[in-house]
Amino acid sequence: MTELEKGPRGLRRGRGARERILSASTQLFRDQGINSTGIDQLCAVAEVSKRTLYQHFPGKDELIAEHLRRFDPNILPEVFDNTDFAPRERLLAAFELHAPLCPFIAASVEIQDPDHPARLYARDYKTAFAARLTEAAREAGATDPQQLGEQLALLLDGAAARSRVLNIDAFPTAAAIAAVLIDTAIPAAAVPSDGQLSGR
Repeated sequence: MTELEKGPRGLRRGRGARERILSASTQLFRDQGINSTGIDQLCAVAEVSKRTLYQHFPGKDELIAEHLRRFDPNILPEVFDNTDFAPRERLLAAFELHAPLCPFIAASVEIQDPDHPARLYARDYKTAFAARLTEAAREAGATDPQQLGEQLALLLDGAAARSRVLNIDAFPTAAAIAAVLIDTAIPAAAVPSDGQLSGR
């Protein structure tokens, strides 16, 4: 049976079902929130039966966790693994490429159980993100790289939350603040010979 064949009640089934379920969850969780999205609606948008959904995911909790795992599992590799960027550039580039509607913040706000798999994954992601910022700060010559990494992580999360609540792009302002923090944290001796912080 191919993924285009129809199952009971005209619902599509086959190898593409899992991807359709995850695609539907990404759309619905982003547009209306996790708690407002029911299994029936997920199945309707994904064009699968409940039985098919539960064959791929034991329950909604596992689907939510998998939904989050699909977001940048390598923590912005286009920034932190980009050898074309100097370490200082990487720190600022994170503010240009970070998703404005952070799914990890949204999930943590909506899900109250601290042991929920989605909350645990969100915590691990945020910890790893701060660690990548700290490492870039260390490579850039920051006097206290851990402090700068944590400051930038907090600033990014604040910009993501403000963008979501006010429906604005708060990242340009956050990037301007980040540039001041970076300049303050990195001794003048670490500034490139042209004396300029690369503008990304």
